[in-house]
Amino acid sequence: MSQPGVIAMGIAVGLTALFVNFSIHKIEEGHVGVYYRGGALLSTTSSPGYHFMVPFITSFRSVQTTLQTDEIKNVPCGTSGGVMIYFDRVEVVNKLDAYIVYDIVRNYTADYDKTLIYNKIHHELNQFCSVHNLQEVYIDLFDQIDENLRTALQKDLTEMAPGLHVQAVRVTKPKIPEVIRKNYEAMEAEKTKLLISIQKQKVIEKEAETERKKAVIEAEKKAQVSKIEWEQKITEKESQKRISQIEDDTHVAKEKAKADAQFYKVQKEIEANTRKLSREYLELMKYEAIAQNTKIYFGNNIPDMFMDPTLSAAAAKEQISDDNTITKESKKVCINPKQKYIVYPQ
Repeated sequence: MSQPGVIAMGIAVGLTALFVNFSIHKIEEGHVGVYYRGGALLSTTSSPGYHFMVPFITSFRSVQTTLQTDEIKNVPCGTSGGVMIYFDRVEVVNKLDAYIVYDIVRNYTADYDKTLIYNKIHHELNQFCSVHNLQEVYIDLFDQIDENLRTALQKDLTEMAPGLHVQAVRVTKPKIPEVIRKNYEAMEAEKTKLLISIQKQKVIEKEAETERKKAVIEAEKKAQVSKIEWEQKITEKESQKRISQIEDDTHVAKEKAKADAQFYKVQKEIEANTRKLSREYLELMKYEAIAQNTKIYFGNNIPDMFMDPTLSAAAAKEQISDDNTITKESKKVCINPKQKYIVYPQ
């Protein structure tokens, strides 16, 4: 082969290699490829992997469809009081759905995040600062900025770019003028002292409350013990009263039983004695009494007077009355001249 032929073949191989090198491209996982030809966006998109295109005529851009974080730095913001502050960094976590990539790129280019996220963050932050003073932005409402930004940003994206979702927004503490910052630091130091004093006061109040509760519990305990002791005493007194009542009832019952028995005995004796009051029984009793206590003399010729031989003549003379009866005080002789017997006491 002649030298010109070798040169031509080398040129052809070089051109082929160059063509292949510029025509083959790779789309990473989590991305979607979009193509431009002559500056015009083609309707064709590609998934992850190797793909071919016409080199030098067609170009491509890889658009991320996984979760990504866009970082906006040094965002200026003017408060309602005219103080200019700067947010060092604002991070926006977002995700673009794969099915909407073509429409998003067609409407907002492949750098859609500059229009839909970066510019919107500047706008929303300035809107927020313009209606709040420095105290609210820097201290009072700072914890609400993240959520307010996310809500406002998502609201606009739902209308302008459905399929682009904001997951979270993180805002760093803004930079403020040095003099104001020192004042805030001093104020925070005073607040810290105040909080410490408040906490100490709460601790003291808590301790006092604890002591008060202990005293109340102790008093309730003592009152409960006193109540129990009082109830025990009342129970003991009631038991003693009950026992005494039972003893009294028992004694009354016994005495009543004795009285009833005595009454019954007397009643029966009266009944028995009543039944004994017959003429024959009384006559019998008379003779039994006479037999037990006196001497009886029977006969036709009974002397008019019978003297106790133990009496002296002078004593017997003094004891004789006009009716020939010796007085009862002597309890020696009773003479009844009308009867035929003489009763002589034992």
